Amino acid sequence: MAGVTDRPFRQLCRELGAGYVVSEMVTSNPQLRHTRKSTWRSNFEGEPGPIAVQIVGGDPASLAEAAAYNVGLGAQIIDINMGCPAKKVCGKLGGSALLSDIGLVEDILATVTQSIEVPVTLKIRTGPNPGTRNGVEVAAIAEACGIAALAVHGRTRADRFKGDAEYETIRDICRAVSIPVFANGDVETPEKARQVLEFTGAQGLMIGRGAQGNPWVFRELSHYLDTGRILPPPQDDEIHAVMCEHLQRLHDFYGRVHGVRVARKHIGWYLKGRPGTRQVLYDLMRVESPYEQFQLLEQYFLSPTGAMLTEKRHNPVRGAEQK
Repeated sequence: MAGVTDRPFRQLCRELGAGYVVSEMVTSNPQLRHTRKSTWRSNFEGEPGPIAVQIVGGDPASLAEAAAYNVGLGAQIIDINMGCPAKKVCGKLGGSALLSDIGLVEDILATVTQSIEVPVTLKIRTGPNPGTRNGVEVAAIAEACGIAALAVHGRTRADRFKGDAEYETIRDICRAVSIPVFANGDVETPEKARQVLEFTGAQGLMIGRGAQGNPWVFRELSHYLDTGRILPPPQDDEIHAVMCEHLQRLHDFYGRVHGVRVARKHIGWYLKGRPGTRQVLYDLMRVESPYEQFQLLEQYFLSPTGAMLTEKRHNPVRGAEQK
């Protein structure tokens, strides 16, 4: 979820029902600590606590130092990423690649938990590959090292995001440890949320891709789990309003130029599967100003059945106030 769960998105998800959010993963490499990207990822201004920062790397000492550094910036919880399957992360022996080296896993967890006084949590997958699902062993090591909570994605590193998540390993982990376990993977509907919780015995759920373009998923799941009733989906006026609020926050956070670019992927997720989006998506992925993004979205949501107006779009006056 790097590049997705930035401060504007975390704040929005909190407002729509998420009980707890974690930062984008930040590298343990100190040479990259002051890059523009790292500065954005370490910005928690205005966020309510607890502030949870996820760190990634493969060296125990570097991870411990990164943990201490982020605590100094205000982190109240440190989360260690041993779940990311991306090649650029695993290629540097980070993320889910660590699950192939149990000794290194233990060394990292022991070193980090002993180096700071705030809680340390861990994100893992069920193992390196379907033939080696060592999640239960990793979970036991995590508990012994003082990890406060564990999030488990129901796929192996080799699976990446292919196929369906499996929950048997998560169930076995829940039975093997006493620390809280959060189940993750393919939880996108209220009914699926209840099924996964009942089957695994997990204390909570972690939602990732299911929230992309759908931050309402948190209130929908919470409402169903609390009441057994399905909330109606958001209406077009709310979707439009939330999109505009999200985009405005992105423009304010990243600046006019980069904010427009970051907003494009979120717009694509919000409009996925909606009627009449082909032309508006084509245009939205090419405009360069916040004003144009807002103008196109307003045209789309005000047009019949969500279809774009057919007249030729003109460029807005460049001297107009940019929102």
